[in-house]
Amino acid sequence: PGTFSAAFQEYLRHLALQDFPCSLGSWNKSRHDARRSPRAEPAGLEEAVPLGEESPEARLDLLRDGHSPWALPPNCSPQDQLLREVAVLAPELLHGSRVFQVLKTLQLVDKGVEEVDEGLLRFQQLEELFLSANRISRVISAHLPRTLKVLVLSCNALGDLQDLCVQPPPGLQHLGLGYNRLCGPSQEKHLTVDFWPNLISLDLSFNSLTDLLELVSQLSTLPKLQILVLQGNPLALIPAYRGFLVDSLPKLSYLDGIQIWPDERLRFHGLAKQPGELLMSEARVVVSIGEMKGLPDPKAFQQQEVDSEGPEITFSYYVTYEF
Repeated sequence: PGTFSAAFQEYLRHLALQDFPCSLGSWNKSRHDARRSPRAEPAGLEEAVPLGEESPEARLDLLRDGHSPWALPPNCSPQDQLLREVAVLAPELLHGSRVFQVLKTLQLVDKGVEEVDEGLLRFQQLEELFLSANRISRVISAHLPRTLKVLVLSCNALGDLQDLCVQPPPGLQHLGLGYNRLCGPSQEKHLTVDFWPNLISLDLSFNSLTDLLELVSQLSTLPKLQILVLQGNPLALIPAYRGFLVDSLPKLSYLDGIQIWPDERLRFHGLAKQPGELLMSEARVVVSIGEMKGLPDPKAFQQQEVDSEGPEITFSYYVTYEF
């Protein structure tokens, strides 16, 4: 319980890939018998269907029809739909360990995963792995397939990148670490070209990173970095935050989801050479209050004061912000 492998097996069980209308059974017995021959070719949708059996096309309709009891929920992922349809058209591909060869993209979101164990290495073709909204506090790079290009670990409990950076997948292009517990100054050293030579996109949003100068000095070593998300970190409160990053990382195309245009680069040109301005022990926070409920209307009291001979009544309010 709590391991990636256990969560994946539970996920497969939930998809019911071995039950009707998927897999092999009495509903497609002739196809099952044909596959016993080593020379048999996979049957197509146009193959004649014996009496009492269901064609692959008819069983696909049962999966796709929203009124069918076998249909997947409307909010199911493309991955769920793919596996169910493969289990209809070519169930032998999902038999035993073969299932690990089919998937190039895998999503286990909000499945209670606490540990990324060695079972992940069975996915020898895996290119994209999404493990968001779990309880992962540590990722050992030796447990990650070397074929990975996308790794998303957002909304977990990661506080240290050391184990992840021992020998990470060399071809990784996107790393998603938003909404974790990363804090400086020890984590910046793990975000260099030594670990991520092919990284194009990096999401570090909503962590506790504070040292902008050190972080930029490390990120500047990433030769292919084009997309960066840092919003939600304390360092993003520095007044010169965006301008400093735009001028310091000339290859960056998007910062916090906003495209960097040439005129913006020109406006902030030279700011990277003035780091002293960033060392000010202050930050800028702008708070706008659009509406407040449950408070007396000042206009009503003003009218009472005009018509009344009683003493003047005043009210005062204050708002507290905790950071």
